[in-house]
Amino acid sequence: MDLDLTGRHALVCGASEGIGRAAAHELALLGAGVTVLARREAALREVAAALPAAHGQRHDWRAADLADTAALRATLEALVAARPVDILVNNTGGPPGGSAHAAGAEDYLDAFGRHLIAGQTLVQAVLPHMRARRWGRIVNVVSTSVREPIPGLGVSNTVRGAVAGWAKTLSRELGPDGITVNNVLPGYTETGRLAQIVRDRAAREGRDEDAVRADMQAGVPARRFARAEETAAAIAFLCSPAAAYVTGVSLAVDGGRMASI
Repeated sequence: MDLDLTGRHALVCGASEGIGRAAAHELALLGAGVTVLARREAALREVAAALPAAHGQRHDWRAADLADTAALRATLEALVAARPVDILVNNTGGPPGGSAHAAGAEDYLDAFGRHLIAGQTLVQAVLPHMRARRWGRIVNVVSTSVREPIPGLGVSNTVRGAVAGWAKTLSRELGPDGITVNNVLPGYTETGRLAQIVRDRAAREGRDEDAVRADMQAGVPARRFARAEETAAAIAFLCSPAAAYVTGVSLAVDGGRMASI
C-alpha cells in the first residue's frame, strides 16, 4: 500500500491539540512537511518542534483565528506564496453546546464563520496549486452529527451538516482535477471538546461526570472512547496516494456508535 507523502506539504488546522495535533504527527510520519495552524502561537511552536522529521522534511507553524476571515486570508496568501499546499486538513473546535431553538442568530453566524466560511477561505487559498499539479487532498474533520444529530449540540448539528454538503459538492467539482475531498466523522474522542461535552451534560442533568462518561461509553459497541491518534490514522490514509480513488465520502471513526448504515 502506497502511503508515502514525501515531498508533499500539508496544512493542518486546529493543530495545537487533540485530533489536529495527532493528524499533523501522522502526516509527518508518512513523510509530509507539515505546517500547523491555530490561534495559540506558543502551543504551535511546541507542536511543530515535536513533529517527526525522519524523511528530512521541514515543519512550520502559522497563528491565525479561523473566525477572522480577512486575517486568515492574508496569512494563507503569504503561506502559499512561499510554500504551496498539497494537503489540507480542515479542522477546528466545535461550537458551544445548547439546544437549537434557544441559540441566538449570532451563535449560528459565529459557527458558520468558523467552519463553513473558514473552510471556503482555506480551500480557495490552496486550490490553484493543487489544480496546477493535478493532485490534492482535502479532508474535513466534521462529526457523526452529519448523519445522526447529537442531543444538546443544536448549533453544531446544523453547521456540521452544512459543511458535509459543501464538501460533497466540492468533491464532484474537483474530482476531474485529481483532487479528493472527504470528511472524517469522529465519534467520542478523548479531547478537550469531549471533556467539555461531559461537563455540560453532567451540569444539565445534575449528574456526576464519571457517570455521564460511563453511560456514553456504554453506548459505543467498542465500549471506550477513541484516542486522537486513531482518528488521525483515518485522516492520514485519506491524504495518502493509496486513497486516490476515495472521494466524497464521510468516514465515521466512532467505534460503531452510530446506528445508521
